[in-house]
This record gives sequence, C-alpha cells and structure tokens, in this order.
Amino acid sequence: MGPCCGALHPLSLLVQAAVLAVVLAPGALPPFLPCELQPNGLVDCNWLFLKSVPRFSAAAPRGNITSLSLYSNRIHHLRNSDFVHLSSLRRLNLKWNCPPAGLSPMHFPCHMTIEPNTFLAVPTLEDLNLSYNSITTVPALPSSLVSLSLSRTNILVLDPAHLAGLHALRFLFLDGNCYYKNPCRRALQVAPGALLGLGNLTHLSLKYNNLTVVPRRLPPSLEYLLLSYNHIVTLAPDDLANLTALRVLDVGGNCRRCDHARNPCRECPHGFPKLHPDTFSHLSRLEGLVLKDSSLHSLDPRWFHGLGNLLVLDLSENFLYGCITKTTAFHGLARLRRLNLSFNYHKKVSFAHLRLAPSFGSLLSLRELDMHGIFFRSLSETTLRPLAHLPMLQRLHLQLNFINQAQLGIFGAFPGLRYVDLSDNRISGAAGRAAGATGATGEAGGAEEVWRPSRDLAAGPPGTPSSEDFMPSCGALNFTLDLSRNNVVTIQPEMFARLSQLQCLCLSHNSISQAVNGSQFAPLSSLRVLDLSHNKLDLYHGRSFTELPRLEALDLSYNSQPFGMRGVGHNLSFVAQLPALRFLSLAHNAIHSRVSQQLRSASLWALDFSGNALSQMWAEGDLYLRFFQGLRSLVRLDLSQNRLHTLLPRNLDKLPKGLRLLRLRDNYLAFFNWTSLALLPMLEALDLAGNQLKALSNGSLPNGTRLQRLDLSSNSIGFVVPGFFALATRLRELNLSANALKTVEPSWFGPVAGALKVLDVTANPLHCACGAAFVDFLLEVQAAVPGLPSHVRCGSPGQLQGRSIFEQDLRLCLDEALSWDCFGLSLLAVALSLAVPTLHRLCGWDLWYCFHLCLAWLPRHGRRRDAAALPYDAFVVFDKAQSSVADWVYNELRVQLEERRGRRALRLCLEERDWLPGRTLFENLWASVYSSRKTLFVLAHTDRLGGLLRASFLLAQQRLLEDRKDVVVLVILRPDAHRSRYVRLRQRLCRQSVLLWPQQPRGQRAFWAQLGTALTRDNRHFYNQNFCRGPTTAE
Repeated sequence: MGPCCGALHPLSLLVQAAVLAVVLAPGALPPFLPCELQPNGLVDCNWLFLKSVPRFSAAAPRGNITSLSLYSNRIHHLRNSDFVHLSSLRRLNLKWNCPPAGLSPMHFPCHMTIEPNTFLAVPTLEDLNLSYNSITTVPALPSSLVSLSLSRTNILVLDPAHLAGLHALRFLFLDGNCYYKNPCRRALQVAPGALLGLGNLTHLSLKYNNLTVVPRRLPPSLEYLLLSYNHIVTLAPDDLANLTALRVLDVGGNCRRCDHARNPCRECPHGFPKLHPDTFSHLSRLEGLVLKDSSLHSLDPRWFHGLGNLLVLDLSENFLYGCITKTTAFHGLARLRRLNLSFNYHKKVSFAHLRLAPSFGSLLSLRELDMHGIFFRSLSETTLRPLAHLPMLQRLHLQLNFINQAQLGIFGAFPGLRYVDLSDNRISGAAGRAAGATGATGEAGGAEEVWRPSRDLAAGPPGTPSSEDFMPSCGALNFTLDLSRNNVVTIQPEMFARLSQLQCLCLSHNSISQAVNGSQFAPLSSLRVLDLSHNKLDLYHGRSFTELPRLEALDLSYNSQPFGMRGVGHNLSFVAQLPALRFLSLAHNAIHSRVSQQLRSASLWALDFSGNALSQMWAEGDLYLRFFQGLRSLVRLDLSQNRLHTLLPRNLDKLPKGLRLLRLRDNYLAFFNWTSLALLPMLEALDLAGNQLKALSNGSLPNGTRLQRLDLSSNSIGFVVPGFFALATRLRELNLSANALKTVEPSWFGPVAGALKVLDVTANPLHCACGAAFVDFLLEVQAAVPGLPSHVRCGSPGQLQGRSIFEQDLRLCLDEALSWDCFGLSLLAVALSLAVPTLHRLCGWDLWYCFHLCLAWLPRHGRRRDAAALPYDAFVVFDKAQSSVADWVYNELRVQLEERRGRRALRLCLEERDWLPGRTLFENLWASVYSSRKTLFVLAHTDRLGGLLRASFLLAQQRLLEDRKDVVVLVILRPDAHRSRYVRLRQRLCRQSVLLWPQQPRGQRAFWAQLGTALTRDNRHFYNQNFCRGPTTAE
C-alpha cells in the first residue's frame, strides 16, 4: 500500500461524508451521520461500535438535539469538548460502553475516563445514564440534572461531595455495584447524610449492593426507596426515620429463600429476618411494600398498623404456606389492590386442600391476587370462600399449583372477576363430589411428598401469542379463564357449570383428543373467544361448536394429529353454522386432503390457514379450487407456509373478492403473475416475504390496484423492470429488504416514490461505486428509508462490504491526481510500445532465449514451492479419550511411518507434538489440515463421531470443495464394528483410501505398504472408474 493510500485510510466517516456532499447531488445527506435522527429530537447512535463521541457537522441542526443515545458502543474516553456543541441536550444515554469485567460478555477489563468538564459543558442536561461502565467515582455533574443512573458501575463510595449542588435531582439509581455479577468483596459505602443535600430526591434505588444496614439520614423527600437483594436482615423504626413521604418501599430479597433462588444465594441466618413491630407504622403514605423472598414464616399484624393507604403488597417467595390459612394480618388493609403470595410453598410438599383465612374477606378493594406456586391439589368452593364476596376482585392467579381437581363453577359467584389463570396445573376434567367434600375441611393438611427441582418453579410463559391481525386477545373481555397446559383429555359440560358469563376460554396445550359434537361447551352461552390450539381435536361432526352462538374467535391451530391420520375425513362445515364467528385459525394443521371441499361463512372476517398443504389441495384438479370462495365477508387471509410453488390466476380468482390482506410468506414461489392482482380489487396489503422470487420483470403492478403495503423481503430479487411500481398510485409501504439488489433505481417507482412512507432496502448487497445513482435517490426519499445512515450497507466492492453507503472509499472516486496518474501510465505504455520493437531488432534472439528459459523454469519452481509449502505428509486425527487408539497411533503408526521407512519416512503431524501452544484450537486444526497432503483418520468405530474428529472431517470436506483435493484416508482398527453409510460408500468409490487393520500379524506388512501408498499418492488414482472419476484438479 502506497503512502497516499495509507494517508487516506484513517479518514473519519465525517470527513468522507463532507467530500461526498460535494459529489452527491441534489439530496442532502442525513444530518447526523453515522447516527440516525428519530422523532422528538432523538439522535440514535446505538450499536455503531463508535470509539469516540461523533462530531456532527456544523451544518446539521445540532441545536435541535434534545436526546442523544450512545448505548452499547466502545467509547472509553469522554472529553471536555464532546458535548459542547449540543446546546439543547436534555437526555444522554452512555450505557454499556465500557462495562466492568464481570459484566462484559468476554470478561475483558475496561476503564472509562471522564474529563472534569465533560458534563458541566451541558447546562441543560436533565437525564444522564452511565450504567454498565467501569467508572469508580461520580463525575462532575451540572446542577440541572433530574435523573442519574450509575447502576452496574464500580462506584463503591458515596459521600456528600460527590453529589453536591444537584438540588434538582429527583431520580438516583445505584443498583448492582457490588454483587455476584459485579463482585467487589465489600459493600457499597454510603456515608451518613451523603444524600441529605438532595432536597428534591424522590426515587432512590440501591439494589444488589451488599448493604447490611439502611443508609442513615436519607432525604425526607424520598417517595420510592428500593433496597432489595442486599443483606439487611434487621429492620427497626430508626432505619426509616423521617421518611414520612415514602410511597413505595422494597426490602425484598435481603434474607432469601435459597431453595427457590434463580441465582447465587446466601442462606438466611437462623432466627432472621427481624422486623420490629413498629418498623412501618409511621409510613402512613406508603402505597407499595415489597417483602418478597425474605424467609418470612408468619405475618405480624402490627407490621401493617398505620398502613391504611397500602395498595400493593408483595409477600411472594416466603414460607407463608401455613400462615395464609389463619392469619389476621389483612384486617386493616381495606384499600389494598394487589396482593402477591406466589411461591409460598412447603418444600417438597403439595397440600391436599387449602382454605384461605377469613381475614382475606376484609380486603374490600383487592383487584388482583397472585397465588401461583403454593402447591395444593384440590380447588373447591371452600378454598376461596373469603374472596367470593370481594366486589373489586378482577384477576386471580392460581397457575402452577399441581391442582388436579377443580370446581370451576365456583368462579361464577365472584361479582367482578375478569381473569382466572389456572394454567400449568394438572386439571383433567370436572371435579367430583368427593373433591368438594374433602375441600370442606379447609385445612392445609394431608401433605403429599412431591419431587420438584428448585429452578423449575418460575411461572410458565403466557399462552402462545397469535397474530393480532388474525386472532384477537382477551384483554378487553369481561371474563377470561385460562386452562392452558393442563391434562384435559375430554371436555365435559359439567366442567363449566355456572360459568355462563365466561367470554374467553383458553384450553391450549392440553391433550384433548375427542370429537367435538356441539355439546361440550353448552353452559358457555356468552363465550366469544375459544383457544383450543396445540391439542388433538377430531373435527368430524358438522355441528361442532354450534352450542356457542356468540363465538367470535376460534383458534384450532396446531391440531395436526387427526389431519395426519390416513383415510380419516374431516368436516369443516360447522364454520357455516357459527353466525357470529369473525376470527378462525386453522394454522399448522398439515391439512392436505379429505376435508370439506369448501368453507362457508357469512360472518368470518379473518382466516389463518398458514402451515398447511394448500399446494397439495390445489393440485387435486378443481376439488378444492373454491375452498375459500364461500367466505363472503373475508377480509384477511393468511396462506403462509403452505408449500406453494406456483399461484395461478385461477387460484386468485376463486379467493373472496373482498380480501384486503393476503399473506403468502415462506412459500416456494419463484414466479408471481402481477397482473392477476386485478382479480382482487379490494386488496390493500400483500405479503410475499420469504419466497424465491429472483426478479420483478414479468409485467408490473396493475393500474388501479388499491395496494398500499407490499412486502417482498427475504427473496432473491436482483432485478426490477423500470416502472414496475409506477402504476400502484396508492402504494405507501414497500419492503425490499434482504434481497439481492445491487442498486435502487428511481425509474422503478415513477411518481410513486414521493408518496412512499416506508421504503426498506436494508440487507441488500448494494454496489457502492463512486457516484452510484441509488445514493442520490435514497437521499431524496430518506424520510421513508428506515435505518438509512447505519443499516443500509454496501455489498461491493470488497473493501466496502458491510459498511454504510455513506462511508464510500475516496480511493474509488476519480479526481485530478488520478487523472495525471492515468496520463503517466499511458505515456509509459507508448514509450514501451516504441522500445519493444527496437530491442527486438537489436537483441531479439537473446530475449527469446531468456524468455523460454524462464518459462521452463517457473512451473518447476512453482511445483517445488508447492511441495515445500506442505511440511507434513499426513495429519493424524484420532480420539485421545480412547487409550487403545492413542497407544496404537503413538507406538505403531508413528514408529512404522517415521522410523522404519528409512529414506521414504513420512512426516506426520500429531496434535500432542506438533501443535503450537498459544494458538487457539481452531487455528491449530486449520493449519494442520491445510499443511498436510492427507488427513488420516484413525477410528475404532465409524458412528457417533464428535469433537475434534468431526471438526477435522468438516475441514477436510471444505478443502475438497475449495482445492478439489480429496485428502481423506480412513484407518478402521475394528473391522467387525458397524460401518456408517459414508464408510460403505467410500469403500465402493475409493476402496484404497479405507484401510482395515488386520487381526492376524501376517497381514500387517501388507497393511503398512497399502497405507504408505494411500498417503503418498493422490486419491484420484484410487477412484473406481465405473462409478466416479474423483474430484477434478483446479485449473
């Protein structure tokens, strides 16, 4: 590389952009390269691997920047002048630039340096986030600061001088500065009165800091105090003195229950925690109290005296399994809205019955009660009797309790209940009378030992989310019952007695395998949403679900087992008998044959038919051609993942004419007849992502189409005919991302380009030649191009691959100096053209002799150089864990090939002897395979190979593809062992490269001779010419 190139290489992106601004015409460059301007004055510089704060151009409207996000870069040094030019900056995010070693993904040490006036130069700054950075002291900060985050840093000492003058500060976060992921071997030291000068501080978070006592003399203005997951095991009234304005107090996780811990845990000392009865009595404004994971075995009613305004109480992950049946602590909490009692189980025990204490009945304002993970097997009327008359109770969580008998009808008596979660239990059907009788005892007794690993107690994820376009959620409905992930096999009407007001029922992920015939859900006269996904339903009866006259949404996805049974028919005529049905999902059922020839419905609005085999159905002549035609009101149709290779105009013609959204994602469409879109006159959105389209050249979007959104992402489109989108005058959103486009031409769009709101061209291999026309066009429509500054990248030339289109290499652009260079080269060419004939005339024979002498010498020299470039004859790969194989390699193979062949000795590469220390395993492995003429695999068996053997084999195969050299030689020490199909095939094609170690000593001499031949000759000579000629030599 010449000096000029070396000087141009380190030019910054900003300098290059400035030069490009002269070269690129009419469109103005994005103002904040390499970052992206977001709405409301936010400049997004996240994940750009920046090593310094970008210096935006003076022409950019820097005074309009109110928020700057530099999240997850590599900025290790902040200078005094970095933010001086941002006169209106209010929010600055510097999170994850130089994380402490314990939090770094690779555990690399790092230290961030902040110069004294870095932030003082921004007098308007209100929100500063320095979390996840290796800073050890609080930097100098402007007095305007309102929110400060110093979490997961190395700051371990706080004194009054550090935060002096921050009178406007209201939010201070100092979490995780000393815990198991960010170890410091001591506690955070907060000097008494260190925060007292922050007179407006309302939020203080000191979680995960190894604190053993509550910091003294905290500001009386505090409203939120978070001290969870420290080691504060004693609390007294003096610890929270003068904090009378406190609204939320979190002291959970200070004395932990380690059998349920999801991270490293220190056992709570015996006899702790110790909470004084009057600890919270003076906190009359307290609205939220968190005592979770505190090893509490009982509740002292005096703790809650004076807490008449308490709205949220978290008592989860304690030992209150016995206390909740007899406690009187809730009598004075008439305003409590949310109560969390989850995971208060007895270790390794599930209770036969449970009856809540009568004091629960005094929680007249309770809206949400979480009781999952307490482990009781029977749910009856007496279990929740104190809750039955709470007028405000709306949400009840009972999941993950091992309940196998449940009287679901008890929830019909709750006046305001809107959501009941009974998922992840063992409910199999309607509860018998015996269950109700035993539940009447109301005692937490009859314990049964159960096995449960401590790390599997976290609540399961919510039900499988459906696309919001095709299946509505139950959030807006009045009453929802979730029975997903239970053991329901058959549905009986008795299960839902007294639940006539139920509007949403989730039965997904059960084992329901019955044939629904129109009687199973008879009591649910108000049901509007029914989720039966992930079951084994048999849809045979024509009156299925007809007992639900108000049913609007029905999810039957992932019920593929019955549809996979050969010879069994399936009846979908029930759809026509559901007068209110608007949403139906038949997705991922592998529907392919023996179903109703046509779906009929006058009300259906959205149908999800993805994940089936519509290609096979439409291949049966006209049998299923009109399958969707009877859905007269259908607006949305999803045909994704239906293995469609072609989509004929007659197929589109038989779709409902009122379709507005059609999804054809993830099929195998390599051709699409665009003019056939005229057959769907109301279509507004078409999704063809994830297909195999290679060009948009057959016609164009038809004139008059109402298409507004077109998704062509993740295809292989490399060419677009001019004017393809020009006639789609209503097109507003176009996704061309993840294709093979090398340019984006304005001629594709015509007048539509100016009306586009979204034009996504990310993940395309754009060719960034000097003065590329697509750059001008993208600048003209840059408001519609998401991620234009940083996510629209070049694919070629090679030196620009993967870089922003605005990071164009100046060496590719013609300038005056390059012109003079070209002139000089042309002058030299003319001089040579005159000199060559003259030299030929004077000494032509001498030149001819030298030329042919060099021509004859070069190939032999190249061959010698190639031979010298391979220091080993064979790289020996074997399983070191098998001692017998290793002993054979070191004491037989090595001795025979290196010591007993005399001048014909071979050079072997052995891992233990020849690999270089300090290099990674893959570097050594790659060098060994590519530095050896052959790769010799010594195997005791040929199945279940892994580790080094598998990696070496893959590299040898890669060498076969790259160099066209078959270098594999196999030695099998146990000929009687089972041979894989690969070995048997290789014996048939190239027998002399597969050698078997003879069991008789007399055959060993022939074996060594054959092995020497296999290692010294090219494998091409060994291939059976009747089957294969072997790999051809690269030219």
